[in-house]
Amino acid sequence: MSLIGHEAVLVRSEEAETLDLGGTTARLLADAGATGGALSTLRVTLARGADGASPHYHGGSSELFYVTDGELQVLAGEEVVTARAGDLLVVPPELPHAFAAPSSSGADLLIVITPGVERFEYFRILERLRRGEATLEELLATQDRFDNHFLDSPTWRAARGAGEA
Repeated sequence: MSLIGHEAVLVRSEEAETLDLGGTTARLLADAGATGGALSTLRVTLARGADGASPHYHGGSSELFYVTDGELQVLAGEEVVTARAGDLLVVPPELPHAFAAPSSSGADLLIVITPGVERFEYFRILERLRRGEATLEELLATQDRFDNHFLDSPTWRAARGAGEA
């Protein structure tokens, strides 16, 4: 990552930290500290049918999803929608949401959280959890720190169980 002048941030693709989350790849682009708190952003690639994020909400940030390729199932409140390449979805604070690739497609997307929250360590914990090097209890203990509050969604469970949006 390079700072240009005093305000611009340039992240070269080859310099982005890449995490393997099991069917999901996360490329950590710019965290809140790099953007003066304006935003946090990452690129996520989901294999066909792969889960992205389980139901959760953010208390103080909006989350923007821009689908660059494929299709993305998204829980937004009590509705499950399918976003396609070129679609943009913005989830406001406090709205329950989740995302995954449908069984018929993978997805590539840019995620922006604004205002930014230092969250890259959250994604590193997810990777350690996948490898068996962290526990679910460790992840749950970070909910306030990363403003990522997990919840149950029967709507999401039903949609993912059916494999369709």
